Amino acid sequence: MAVGKNKRLSKGKKGGKKKIVDPFSKKDWYDIRAPSTFQQRAVGKTLVTRTAGTKIASDGLKGRVITVNLADLQKNEADAYRNIKLRVEDVQGRHCLTNFHGMDLTTDKLRSLVRKWQTLIEAHVDVKTTDGYTLRLFAIAFTKKRAGQVKKTAYAQSSQIRAIRRRMVDIMTREATSVDLKDLVAKFIPEAIGKEIEKACQGIYPLQNTFVRKVKVLRSPKFDVGKLMEVHGDLPTEVSTAVDRPAEGVVGDAPEEATA
Repeated sequence: MAVGKNKRLSKGKKGGKKKIVDPFSKKDWYDIRAPSTFQQRAVGKTLVTRTAGTKIASDGLKGRVITVNLADLQKNEADAYRNIKLRVEDVQGRHCLTNFHGMDLTTDKLRSLVRKWQTLIEAHVDVKTTDGYTLRLFAIAFTKKRAGQVKKTAYAQSSQIRAIRRRMVDIMTREATSVDLKDLVAKFIPEAIGKEIEKACQGIYPLQNTFVRKVKVLRSPKFDVGKLMEVHGDLPTEVSTAVDRPAEGVVGDAPEEATA
């Protein structure tokens, strides 16, 4: 090695040892609140980096999508086959206010429905609610044996499948376009649209396991705080009102009315 070259070999590491900082010390927990359509309003908590400089914490929370099981939202194990997607629309205090963003059947439920000796019928349609949300609804249904049928199979003819699919699209369009998003979600929970399809298609071919298997929110209207508040209804007091703290020195004093 030439003399005078690689001078840094004799010195220590450049920059010295970096101080390890716990990343969680710069983060805050926020509560996620579901719309008033669901029984369980407190969904969970989410983490975000605290506001620093031009980077605002609420901006990091808005737009987050949370997937929650319907059984947890409705406190009913019978609804465990459905997943609901909620999107954070606004942040007030330490609460993230969410709105409906989509729905899906769980994979195990969907797999359990597909069997031999029956016909699977699917349909999808794009609809617009009265409050301006554009949704894509996917429906699924399966044929079943007629009452007293001896034949093992329950296959529908292609003309019957087309007629059922047409009726599915008509019912989904009618049910979705006549209400706002909040009322439409209320129809999804008890599977009212699926029951309506089964009833309407009884004359064409008997159906079973009819579900709106998936819902996608394609387009949302311009954000409106007033409408979001209508969806959420009552909010905790710490969000809507400021907390009055007692002045120093009079914390333990009783009010004058009480002493009289």
